[in-house]
Amino acid sequence: MFETKAIMQTDVITVKSKTPIYEAVKVLVENNITGLPVVNDDMILVGIITEKDVLRSLPDLETLMLSYDSQDSSARKVEDFMTKNPISFDQEEDLIAICECLINNHFRRVPIVAEGKVVGIISRKNLIKYILEPIG
Repeated sequence: MFETKAIMQTDVITVKSKTPIYEAVKVLVENNITGLPVVNDDMILVGIITEKDVLRSLPDLETLMLSYDSQDSSARKVEDFMTKNPISFDQEEDLIAICECLINNHFRRVPIVAEGKVVGIISRKNLIKYILEPIG
C-alpha cells in the first residue's frame, strides 16, 4: 500500500471562511499555489478556494475590488467564492484512491485530514515527484 501520509505536504497554508477574498488571492499569488483549504478555528475543513473559484468572480470584479480594504465590513469573503464540502482524503488512505480522484476530476489538489482536521495536502505535482523517487 502506498501511504498518503508519507508524501503529503504538511506545511499547509490555509485561510478562514471570513478572510477577505483579496487577502486569499494575495496568499495564492505570493506562495505560487493554486488552491487553499478553508478551515474553521479548529482546523476543520469547511471548503477550498482555488484559482478557478477566483476566476469565477471576474464578472463581479467591481465588488472584488472593494475587498482590497480588509477593514471594510462589506468586503467579499472567501466563503462567498469557495467550494463548500470539498473532496478530501484521510491521511491513512491509499495513494491509488487519490490518484484516481485527481485523474477523474478537474482539480489539482486534495486536502488530507485526520478526524476532520486538515493535516496535509497532496497535489498532482506531489504525486509526480513521488513517482520519480527511487523505490526503497
